[in-house]
Amino acid sequence: MNGPTQLDAELLAIGEARSKARSARAAFDAFQGVTQEQADALVRTMAAATEAAAAELARLAVDETGYGVYEDKILKNLYNAKFVAHAMLQMRTLGVLWVDEPNRVTAIGAPMGVIAGIIPVTNPTSTTIFKCLAAVKSGNAIVCAPHPRAAKCCVRTVAIMSAAAERAGAPRGLLDCLTGGQLSATRELMAHRDVALVMATGGAGMVRAAYSSGKPTLAVGAGNVPVYIHRSVADVGEAALMVVTSKAFDNGTACVAEQTVVLDEPIADAALKAFEEHGTVFLNADQQAKLAELVFEGRSGALNPEAVGQSAGELAKRIGVRVPASTKVLGALLTEVGPRAPLSAEILGPVLSFYRAADLEAAYARCGQVLAFGGAGHTLGIHGRDEAMIARLSSLPASRIIVNTPSLLGGMGFSAGTDPSFMLGTGTWSGSIVSDNVTPMHLINIKRVAHENRPWRDLYSPTMGL
Repeated sequence: MNGPTQLDAELLAIGEARSKARSARAAFDAFQGVTQEQADALVRTMAAATEAAAAELARLAVDETGYGVYEDKILKNLYNAKFVAHAMLQMRTLGVLWVDEPNRVTAIGAPMGVIAGIIPVTNPTSTTIFKCLAAVKSGNAIVCAPHPRAAKCCVRTVAIMSAAAERAGAPRGLLDCLTGGQLSATRELMAHRDVALVMATGGAGMVRAAYSSGKPTLAVGAGNVPVYIHRSVADVGEAALMVVTSKAFDNGTACVAEQTVVLDEPIADAALKAFEEHGTVFLNADQQAKLAELVFEGRSGALNPEAVGQSAGELAKRIGVRVPASTKVLGALLTEVGPRAPLSAEILGPVLSFYRAADLEAAYARCGQVLAFGGAGHTLGIHGRDEAMIARLSSLPASRIIVNTPSLLGGMGFSAGTDPSFMLGTGTWSGSIVSDNVTPMHLINIKRVAHENRPWRDLYSPTMGL
């Protein structure tokens, strides 16, 4: 009985993916020629609708996935509906983008078509808000493909945004969402002939599937993020507070948050004390081993989905450790990075690993090891005022070097000058085509209208007109 029923459900899901891709293409065709002003009006309307629904969507996300913190998910939704939307509205994506008069070149933005937006389970509603706003801002249609554990909250998010857009004049089907979250349907959507681009946020398997879809793909890698606290730090207590706040936010479900803390030896003791004062409980070796068994699955080393996005207190309870109610983060003092030290890997939960470094070069090496162990190309945090130290660490393979601010807030463009975004590229270090924070500018084709600005016959002159 189970076999045919499962097969029927899979066929229906594939049929839904095909149907929604075709409908999105028809909506995109009807949307062609939209002006920047018209697209911006839709973005404002959609953003206002999701701002009003931020709490509802946060509750749906927490209840359906079992991950994260309700209040923090509200903030993630609002960040995209307010802060990121505001940043998008400052951009010009359609029509004439700029004119280079001396060289007689005009740049024109043109939409790509239908976007397949792959949505992760860790940040489902906030990522959906971001990708839908970015798609419409750039004149595109989008069909979202959620993780199966987050399908209902993503469908609701798209329904709110789609209804708002249609009331404001958008064609039906410009925004849509697959309802079941089946991998087969997601694969079908990504490979569909009417899809022009894949925006993939998710685990390593989903990213690989996106890149193998045969379509242009913007995908992001893992975020094993090291942060170095140098002896030149202005306030070691403030640095510890920033790291703890960043890592504990939404129970550590943001890949741009710090994962490993590297402490400069002269301030290491003071820093460890400050981390304890701000809610970090350090585990002994036996407790660390139990935590590693809980958060990772056996020999595969994959994250245990049942341990993702849980509070520090809940993780401690599951390994039989009593911690104060004020505990925000569990800490592990380690001496090596790699498979023999599993807690040195990315953990989508409020867990930090700690290392001491005798000097700058030792810290440089340790941060490099952490990035190489599943975090290449993502983000590096620094706390300190020594410009030579910052310059040295900036040569490490990370797309964002976030200085003296929480890596979460700086990396996503709130407290630092990176582009406000909820999709952070990791560059070719991790196999990604993009190292930027992704914005609507990544979702357009840019045409150049180029007039002759040098006599063509100069090619044949001895000097080529130089």
